[in-house]
Amino acid sequence: MNQLKFGIPKGSLEKATIELLAKSGWHIKVHSRSYFPDIDDPEISCSICRAQEMARYVDNGTLDVGITGLDWILENDSDVVEVTELIYSKVSRRPARWVLAVPADSPCRSARDLEGKKIATELVNFSRRYFDKLGVNVDIEFSWGATEAKVVSGLADAVVEVTETGSTIRAHGLQIIEELMQSTPRLIANKEAWKDPWKKKKIEQIAVLMQGALRADRLVGLKMNVPEDKLDEIVELLPSLNAPTVSPLYNQKWFSVETVIDEAEVRGLVPKLQDAGAEGIIEYALNKVL
Repeated sequence: MNQLKFGIPKGSLEKATIELLAKSGWHIKVHSRSYFPDIDDPEISCSICRAQEMARYVDNGTLDVGITGLDWILENDSDVVEVTELIYSKVSRRPARWVLAVPADSPCRSARDLEGKKIATELVNFSRRYFDKLGVNVDIEFSWGATEAKVVSGLADAVVEVTETGSTIRAHGLQIIEELMQSTPRLIANKEAWKDPWKKKKIEQIAVLMQGALRADRLVGLKMNVPEDKLDEIVELLPSLNAPTVSPLYNQKWFSVETVIDEAEVRGLVPKLQDAGAEGIIEYALNKVL
């Protein structure tokens, strides 16, 4: 039987990935002492590994497909197929930013000012290529964590660190002087697996359903009853993916109106619908929007 080897990222994306796969149609059970969770699809076998290593394992064929950030694809210089971008709204809708930061009182204002300086980072290879491209000679050291503190303690002159808002960096008395890249999670595939017709079709199926689940995570369904004389006014109020669905109620001069909208719009829209004459308004969650 054909089987796809799927890599689940360990760490901050693990829970969100498992929840996303559940909404997409695949239920995964993780065992506390095992890196090989169960999945309710005999055509898929799962492994859990660090996002930092995922691209390397997909590249060398240990895994057929996996999820990791663009940053770690570039860090490992991996030759993989980027199937689709995944924006995890339950983690963050903002991309992760890798930035160059120095002490707030540093005279350095750009990467070119760091000639001969020491830089601490977990993103060693990418950072080295970045400075080499600029022609700036720096000493780049790998950091296992608490990277910002290395500047504060005098172990480094600058850091290349990941952030979203920059608040943690500022809290350590540092200032951002350059943004090196932005990273979002990607579903990636091994090139040989992508050439296999069965595996490619299976990966594409996973990608379509995951994107549908992600799209649904930001949307809700809205359903209501509307009197005939108020129908045009209420339909005019409704945003929707296309046009709302309108169905007559049995033996009544009323209509059932249904639409899909952004969850953030509901709180402002419902009072307007009620004022316009809509009744029996129901909001409901969606699993997938395809």
